[in-house]
Amino acid sequence: MSFDRSEFRNLDDPALDRIADKLAAGERLDREDGLAVLASEDVIGTGRLANAVKEAKSGPYAFFVLNRQINPTNICVISCKFCDYAAKAGDDDAYEMTMEDIVEKVREPIHEVHLVGGLHPTWPFEYYEEMLRAIRRANPVAQIKAFTAVEIEFFAKIAKISVEEVLDRLVAAGLDTMPGGGAEVFSERVREALYREKMGAREWLDIHRAAHGKGIRTNATLLYGHIETHEERIDHLMILRDLQDDTGGFYSFIPLEFQLGYTNLVARQATALDGLKTIAASRLILDNFPHIKAYWVMIGPKMAQVALSFGADDVDGTVKEERITKMAGGESEQALSDNELIRLIRETGREPVERDTLYNIIKAY
Repeated sequence: MSFDRSEFRNLDDPALDRIADKLAAGERLDREDGLAVLASEDVIGTGRLANAVKEAKSGPYAFFVLNRQINPTNICVISCKFCDYAAKAGDDDAYEMTMEDIVEKVREPIHEVHLVGGLHPTWPFEYYEEMLRAIRRANPVAQIKAFTAVEIEFFAKIAKISVEEVLDRLVAAGLDTMPGGGAEVFSERVREALYREKMGAREWLDIHRAAHGKGIRTNATLLYGHIETHEERIDHLMILRDLQDDTGGFYSFIPLEFQLGYTNLVARQATALDGLKTIAASRLILDNFPHIKAYWVMIGPKMAQVALSFGADDVDGTVKEERITKMAGGESEQALSDNELIRLIRETGREPVERDTLYNIIKAY
């Protein structure tokens, strides 16, 4: 990676100066460097460093995809303290989409279907396979990004088969790639406090490792801004970097800002500066991840624009409809048009690039 140290002579934070020296020398950043980024009061300096790394990796471009998110049900067999989305059968806000509902949503010209939802207590694994087949029949062009590691583990349990067989059958039904949800934060302390019924780091990592071994590329996330510490955030990044070193199977990393919703888990939302420094730390530490995503649905379109100068090179896509964040009180729109995304990117001085879910370039603007 090309890094011009002469452009970083005026950093206000000595810790950032040390990071700049490492980058110029081609040295890999460590845990202490990541913590220094999150703690730094030189916010602009963190952005400059992360942006330089981003520019070296992907140039002046910012990526987006024409996609639709589908959340087929919020009925879920587990209960997580941070989640406002999940419901139990019979609750006033519980819902189930029919196969016809799902198919109707994918008939438009899109290149990605993003399919994730609750762990339904009575739907058999075969029903999820049929979802993929129905989507593929309705829109043969769209690639399918479906099912978190949490869902994959659940399918293996209800079908009484191995994770490997689940993955094989999903690919046969139409799966192209997997999202990165369900990782939350790789901390047993946080898992015990907030989602003890859900898998921990080892299980999540094992499932993504298995997917990579079968040639299924995946993505990764971090849920930040709740009870996790800065140390736990950076440890999460270091663990992901280690797996990427082993497999090279991740496309992108997406920091997900915790939505306050109605959980009363924390008193206030993560600050915009905290979010920007988290994106910057992600780009600097995850040197082996091709892309860092600014998920506009959670941080808002304007903050996504700023994030494109803090190491992010992707804003996700049109989305169309995303219920999980909305049911947690998220205030962003549920959809942006391709023209709105192009304008959003151009206003930052970046060049918009339309991609597919596998990061093949469809059109550069």
